[in-house]
Amino acid sequence: MARDDTLRGHGAGAAAGVAPERARLHVAMLSLQFGYAGFHVVSRLALNMGVSKLVFPVYRNLIALCLLAPFAYYLEKKDRPAMTPGLLLQFFLLALCGITANQGFYLLGLDNTSPTFASAIQNSVPAITFAMAAALGIERVSLRRLDGLAKVAGTALCVAGASVITLFKGPAVFGPAAALDVAHHHQPAAPASGGGGKSWMLGCLYLMGHCVSWSGWLVLQAPVLKRYPARLSVTSYTCLFGLLQFLAVAAVAERDAAAWALGSGAELLTVLYAGLVASGVAFAVQTWCIDRSGPVFVAVYQPVQTLLVAVMASLILGERFYLGGIIGAVLIIAGLYLVLWGKSEERALAAKEDAAAAAGTICDEAAAASCLKQPLLPPATSEAV
Repeated sequence: MARDDTLRGHGAGAAAGVAPERARLHVAMLSLQFGYAGFHVVSRLALNMGVSKLVFPVYRNLIALCLLAPFAYYLEKKDRPAMTPGLLLQFFLLALCGITANQGFYLLGLDNTSPTFASAIQNSVPAITFAMAAALGIERVSLRRLDGLAKVAGTALCVAGASVITLFKGPAVFGPAAALDVAHHHQPAAPASGGGGKSWMLGCLYLMGHCVSWSGWLVLQAPVLKRYPARLSVTSYTCLFGLLQFLAVAAVAERDAAAWALGSGAELLTVLYAGLVASGVAFAVQTWCIDRSGPVFVAVYQPVQTLLVAVMASLILGERFYLGGIIGAVLIIAGLYLVLWGKSEERALAAKEDAAAAAGTICDEAAAASCLKQPLLPPATSEAV
């Protein structure tokens, strides 16, 4: 009885400790989507002001490195394992995938399309990440169990919901009656090529490369964090190698020295926002969430970004909110619930298996101890001769 009470007490304490962490993970990911929603607008403003597509990521990653490196150095002195050539290669590949290819393809795609389309196409990240993680065995999926089916169906619903918000407008549900409809008809209907030498189709290909790179970065972080469990240091090394890679590319492709000068305070603010919020804070938050809950949990929040853009446009810019936004929001929330429910059921099943294994070990140890205490032969009895 005492042992059962002790086990129940440990289980209740573990459950109480898990709940606040899960809440922090959800709050962190929601805050991250707000930051990224603003980054789409900021990046477009920077490109419109003439900031170079190579200089912009160099400054962005330099600011992020200056922000993260001091914290990583002082807070993770005891957590950093010894550096090896294999780890350096992994950091280099993380930077190549998650910074150089990811940010480079994004800026090229954004320059040829629009922030709305760039945000919409990023909703393929959960599906790509889920497929990559399942193929590599990082994310366990059993289609014979409800949790596996829920994760697959939830991911599909998230992507479908964000697609509905982008592609289907429908009648206006609520919003200012005097809102102008000009802004809603301003976006082109995906022409093959735009003015000024820009190609919509090429922009779509760049953005798909951005999504694949982003998904690969999310998935590759999980095994690296197991070998090098210092999250801020991993992020700092990734920013360092990404900065070096962009500097190497800029040294060859950007020959205009004037492109490195930020000509106005607005350009400086866009670079600071990109470096501090979209790289420094965002990378640290993403790495922490991946370490605590896996890459699919991080990726599945991506479609929320499109919903936030629609809501912010309605509240701040005075745009009407249409039926497509309502339907898409319902699909996104339902998809998130299914994925998170599936992961919760998977964790509960794993906890039961661990508890059963631990209970079996305790029983085996108790049986072995009783066998040692009990003699192998019964004591001799004195009989009359």
